[in-house]
Amino acid sequence: MRHHELFSRPHRRLNQLTGEWVLVSPHRTQRPWLGQVETLPPAELPAYDPNCYLCPGNTRANGAQNPAYTETFVFENDFAALLPDIPLERVSIRAPGVDGEIGPALLHAEAERGICRVVCFSPRHDLTLAQMSQADVRRVVEVWAEQYRELGEIDWVQSVLIFENRGAMMGASNPHPHGQIWANEQLPNEMRKELATQTAYWHEHNRCLLCDYLALELAAGERIVCANETWVALAPFWAVWPFETLVLPRSHTGALPDLDEAGREGLAAILRELTARYDRLFNVTFPYSMGFHQRPTDGLAHDGWHLHAHFYPPLLRSATVRKFMVGYEMLGQPQRDLTPEQAAERLREI
Repeated sequence: MRHHELFSRPHRRLNQLTGEWVLVSPHRTQRPWLGQVETLPPAELPAYDPNCYLCPGNTRANGAQNPAYTETFVFENDFAALLPDIPLERVSIRAPGVDGEIGPALLHAEAERGICRVVCFSPRHDLTLAQMSQADVRRVVEVWAEQYRELGEIDWVQSVLIFENRGAMMGASNPHPHGQIWANEQLPNEMRKELATQTAYWHEHNRCLLCDYLALELAAGERIVCANETWVALAPFWAVWPFETLVLPRSHTGALPDLDEAGREGLAAILRELTARYDRLFNVTFPYSMGFHQRPTDGLAHDGWHLHAHFYPPLLRSATVRKFMVGYEMLGQPQRDLTPEQAAERLREI
C-alpha cells in the first residue's frame, strides 16, 4: 500500500503503544447521519453555584464541607471506586472435573486496594482548563506532580493515574472543572500494555519508543496539532477517536515530578492551547476523557517509559453528533472514518 492510499482506501494501522490494530475507512466520511443527536451543554455557567458540591464552602453529598479554597483543591473521593483498607484475599473457582479428576482453576478474583482523590482545578465553577490563566493551570500541573509523588511513595501502590472526564457526554457528574486520581495496587490493563511495548522496544533497540515516534512525527509534520519548546500535541497515526490527540514532552521524561521548570510551564501552556482548539472546533465546550500515563510506581527504573497524555474526545461531525463505539468496535476492533491526518489539519488550522 502506498502512502497516498492511506487517505482513500480501507486499511488498518498498528498502535505501537498497545500492539493492537485500528481499522481506518476514509471513504465513509460522507455517509448520511440519521442517528442520535446530543443536547448542547449550557452556553454559560455561573462563577459560583450554591448547589454545586465542588464549589468552595459548599457541602458535599456525604455531609463534608469544602473549605473556602482559592486555588486547586484536592480531597478524598466521597464515593471512591477503590479503598485502601480491605482484606487481601483471592478466590479461584475450578471447572467441573471429569472422570474423578479435579478441574482446572477457571474463575479468579482478588482484592484490589487503592486510593481515589478529586482535584478541583479552580474555585470558579465556570472555567475550564482552556479558560484558566497560565499561572492557574501551572498550579494544577504542580498539584498533579505532588500527588503522583505522594501516592507513588506508598509501598503497595504501583500505578497513579491522573485523568479528567469533561462534559456530561463523557460521564462527568458535575460541570465544575475537576479531575480525578486513582492509585492502584496493581497496574491497570492499558498501563500494562504500554509498559510491555515500551520495555520491549527499549531492550531491543536501546532507544525510547516514544522518543523515536515523536522524532518521526516532527519530521513528517502532517499529524502535528500544536507545539511549544518543551511539548508537542499530535494526532497519533493509530488514533481511534475522531479528534484524538497524544501529548508528549520533547525530552525523555518518565513522570510529572521529573519535569523541570520549563517543562512544567510548557505543559500548562500546551494544555491551554490544545483544549482551546478543541473548544473552537465546533464552538462548544468540547467533551473528552484525558489522562496521563506515567512511569509505574513499583520501585523499578522502567527506563523505556516516556510520560504522555491521551485525549479521547467523542465528537465527530458537529457539537451534537458523536462517535459511537458499538457493534464492530465492541466485537471486532476499533474503527474510524476521519483519518488522523485530516483531524490534525482541522485542529491545526483553528
